[in-house]
Amino acid sequence: MDNIAGKKSTLTWAVHVSVALLVILWMFPTVGLFVSSFRTADQIATSGWWKAAFPSVQNLTLRAAPPGEQVQEGDLWVIEGDLFEPGKTVSVSRFGVSSRDPTGFAVGEAAPLRKGGEVTVDAAGHYRMTNTEPFKGKRGQRIFVTAKTPPEITLQNYYKVLFDPSNREGMAKAFFNTLTVTIPATIIPILIAAFAAYALAWMEFPGRALLIAAIVGLLVVPLQLALIPLLKFHNNIGIGKGYLGVWMAHTGFGLPLAIYLLRNYMVGLPKDIIENARVDGASDFQIFVRIILPLSFPALASFAIFQFLWTWNDLLVALVFLIDSTGDTTVMTKQIVELLGTRGGNWEILATSAFVSIAVPLMVFFAMQKYLVRGLLAGSVK
Repeated sequence: MDNIAGKKSTLTWAVHVSVALLVILWMFPTVGLFVSSFRTADQIATSGWWKAAFPSVQNLTLRAAPPGEQVQEGDLWVIEGDLFEPGKTVSVSRFGVSSRDPTGFAVGEAAPLRKGGEVTVDAAGHYRMTNTEPFKGKRGQRIFVTAKTPPEITLQNYYKVLFDPSNREGMAKAFFNTLTVTIPATIIPILIAAFAAYALAWMEFPGRALLIAAIVGLLVVPLQLALIPLLKFHNNIGIGKGYLGVWMAHTGFGLPLAIYLLRNYMVGLPKDIIENARVDGASDFQIFVRIILPLSFPALASFAIFQFLWTWNDLLVALVFLIDSTGDTTVMTKQIVELLGTRGGNWEILATSAFVSIAVPLMVFFAMQKYLVRGLLAGSVK
């Protein structure tokens, strides 16, 4: 009775609330990734991204000025300066001069140095090192501080990822390499699958049912199972170390889903349209180009989204089939791994690189999302 006289069922509101919660939960990691991409490594290590707008307590390792900048004041040799950049508001609570005891001294206390002399640090991060003998060495004294620092937003992460020359021209080269892999690896299987799906849907020939069953079976074949045999085959025919090999690999791995999806959609198209076209003298190729392809655009678009996203985010196939020591064919996923280094500690670079890499897939998805559901539901109803 709740649906009478324009009243909405309570179940409708429950569905709306559930969908809203799912959307929020789905967006939660993306928002965190975006916020972390503007934070420094110290901030990421000490607090969660949801605290990015608030001051945070950090344990920092800083370095004083080198002995070459010392000055003599009476009988004392003095090195004086600021641990933080000018204008940065901080509040130091503890400090130390050894990694074994990084918080051993309170602000204002004199901490003895291992090589002689002592150092004091105030709450603003100003330090003063004194010694009765000249300081020796080339590097400045390490000073460990526990400080409350204000929130900081930086674009340095994006500069390092996109424009730093030390990163093989940043991510720009890897970006175009990824496009070089992704665009053909999306178009080629669509073209082949469209022809195959039309033949399996509307052309009568022996063994058609067996081919359909074989395609359905190929959907469950693991990708990893075919990597080594396919790589050996590519090496034997000379395409195992370049773009052509990775295009063929992505085409082979994407064809079963593409044929299955398009065939189900084409089977559901009105039979009268095709029969009328044949009565008018149209060939199978003309029917396919002028009738089937325009009507199958939702299914084509939905598969294009899946194939583009899968190829763009792929690392395994690129590592196997793009064997290049010079870096000329490095894709973005591999470049991100190289930016992280062998120890993988640069979390700010990971967040920034990941957000840069998802920009294009997001644009593709939002541009073609209206066709996604229509294509996925192809053939589900008559």
